[in-house]
Amino acid sequence: MNRKNLLLAIALLFTIFIVSCEKESEPVNEAEVLATYLESSESPLKKDFVNSDMPTIIAADEVKTLNETNQVYIIDIRSAADFAAGHIKNAHNVALADILTHIKGINLASYTKVAVVCYTGQTSGFATSILRIMGYDKAYSLKWGMCSWHADFAGRWNTAIASGNAYQSQFTATATEKGAKGELPVLTTGKTTGQEILEARVAAVLAEGFTPASITAATVFGNLSNYYIANYWTAAQYADPGHIPGAIQYTPKESIKLAADLKTLPTNKPVVVYCFTGQTSAFLAAYLRLLGYDAKSLLYGGNAMIYDKMVGKSMTVFNASQIKGYTYETN
Repeated sequence: MNRKNLLLAIALLFTIFIVSCEKESEPVNEAEVLATYLESSESPLKKDFVNSDMPTIIAADEVKTLNETNQVYIIDIRSAADFAAGHIKNAHNVALADILTHIKGINLASYTKVAVVCYTGQTSGFATSILRIMGYDKAYSLKWGMCSWHADFAGRWNTAIASGNAYQSQFTATATEKGAKGELPVLTTGKTTGQEILEARVAAVLAEGFTPASITAATVFGNLSNYYIANYWTAAQYADPGHIPGAIQYTPKESIKLAADLKTLPTNKPVVVYCFTGQTSAFLAAYLRLLGYDAKSLLYGGNAMIYDKMVGKSMTVFNASQIKGYTYETN
C-alpha cells in the first residue's frame, strides 16, 4: 500500500471511530424509553396498567371480609398520630416514602390482596398506582379511605361534599380540542433501560410525596389559564354534566398512551387531571409524574365542584351510605 492509500485508510478508520463514538454518546430519550416500557408486556406488571386495570380500588366491606380470614395485608400510610388514634385491625403504619421498601420485605404469598389505606382514598390511589406499576398486582387502594370505615374518620369527605356545588355555574359544555402532539418531558436519571429509569423515577416521586401531585378546585379556578386541565371522563360525561372551562377530554383506558394522546399533554405548565372523586386521577397523576410531567390530581374531583349535578347523572359520589361503621383499634 502506497503512502497516499495508507493515509486515506487511516482517515477512513478515524472517521468511523468518531461517528461510532458520537452514536454511543447520543443521549437517551428517557421519557420515551420509560413510556414505551410501561406500555409493554416487558414492564413489571406485564401490561399497560394505565390503559387496562387502572384504577385498582377495593371497598371497605371486602377489606373487612378478607381481614377476618387473614387474606389481606393492610398498609396504612396516614400519619403515625392518626394511625394511633384509630386504624383497621392488623394494619401496618408505613410512610408513603417507604411503601415500596416495606412491601419488598413482605412475603405476600399467603395474601389475596394488599389494601393501601389513607384518609380519603386519594393518597392511597397515588401509592397504589406506583406499587402496581412496579409489578405488585395484589395492590388495591381502599375506596374513600378511612372515611368509609367509620364515621369517626369521615370528616374530610363530609367537608368536601358540604361545599361541593361551588362551581356548578361555571361548568360548561363548550368543548376545547386537544392541541398537536409535542415532545415528552425531559428526564435526566442518567439511566438507559426502562427498568432502570423506572426505579430512579419511582424513588424520586415517592420522595416528593402526594402534596405536589395534588391541587384544590379553589386554586385551579383562581387562575384557570395557569393550568392545562385534563378531564378524565367519557366524552358523553364531558358534554353533560359539562366540564371546567377550557378543560380537554381524555377517555379513561384509551387516551393516555403514546399511540393516542399522551404527547398532547404539555411540558411547559402543570397538568391538572380530574375525575369523579380524585381517586382515579391520583392514580393517573402518579403515572404522569413518573414520566416527568408536573401532573396534579384535583382533590375530590367532581364531588368538590358539581356534587348535585353528579347525583342527578348517577355518577360516583360520596354519601352517608359509604360509611360502614366498622370497628377499629387504637394504640
